[in-house]
Amino acid sequence: MTIIVALFLFGFIVFFHELGHFLLAKKAGVNIHEFSIGMGPKIISKQKDNVNYSIRAIPIGGFVAMEGEDEESNSKDSFGEKTILQRASILFAGPFFNIILAIILFIPVFFSMGVPSNSNIIGNVTENSPASKAGLLKNDIILQIDDTKINSWEDIINTFQKNNGDESTILVSRDGEEKTIKVTPQKSEDGRYIIGIIQSYDKNFFTAITSAFTVTFEMIVQMITFIVQLITGNLPTEMKDSVAGPIGVIGVVSDAASMGIMNLIYVGAVISLNLGVMNLLPIPALDGGRLVFLGIEAIRGKKIEPKTEIMINNIGFMALMVLMIFVTYKDILRLF
Repeated sequence: MTIIVALFLFGFIVFFHELGHFLLAKKAGVNIHEFSIGMGPKIISKQKDNVNYSIRAIPIGGFVAMEGEDEESNSKDSFGEKTILQRASILFAGPFFNIILAIILFIPVFFSMGVPSNSNIIGNVTENSPASKAGLLKNDIILQIDDTKINSWEDIINTFQKNNGDESTILVSRDGEEKTIKVTPQKSEDGRYIIGIIQSYDKNFFTAITSAFTVTFEMIVQMITFIVQLITGNLPTEMKDSVAGPIGVIGVVSDAASMGIMNLIYVGAVISLNLGVMNLLPIPALDGGRLVFLGIEAIRGKKIEPKTEIMINNIGFMALMVLMIFVTYKDILRLF
């Protein structure tokens, strides 16, 4: 069942990507032959407004077949006859739609699960922790730790680290009354001093929207950093096993599906964001590679020979397939 859910999620993400290409191509007046989700033999096919809409057997990938995209065409409705800006917008739309989809999916996740608040209010207290034994309670407002005034959760963390595990006197506000509580932090496995309190979470629609944009931007930066480290060979050892192919991703999606709908939506957002960022890489056969060709065309003032571009894209596609096979092989080894 989880595999079916994973395939459905992939299909939806790919559909959104191809929808971006499709809508911008339609807007530019490009003649579209086919809008397909999946690769390989057709399972379902329907013709409407001269466009063949199809679902294919292999649920990985998809495409929008446009007149004059991969072949020469003199038709005014062909992809190649449109302006550089129009063609660039069509190519960019797919990855951009994936980034937008990630933001849309993150919003209900952050609204449902809440966003960590930087306030000085205790969201929860861990059982049998120093805080629990000392008498700290959920919703206590920490006003002061020893001589340090507290205004945010970051202040709480920093103050305990500076105290190096010494007993601290905490001034809290509880139900409008101030109380003084003494607590001695314990050292965690990662070397931090903790007392067992958890920060509060905000469940606010507008906060969720803000967080969705912020997290999306931060993840894009992390993905770009990861790619640069991978290419330059500076990838940390602990991250080398984080590269996964279709089998590995299906495993992640299956685990997320078993943990609840919000975990599944979160993973879907991350996958969509990955697809968007990866497709913008300047690699032949990817949208980013095709955008590079348009940039060269803009600089030269004339188009690259279609046969040359097709050949380079085919080489890039074959290289990507080899990489996919290698990563899938690594996925299979992990299973055993």
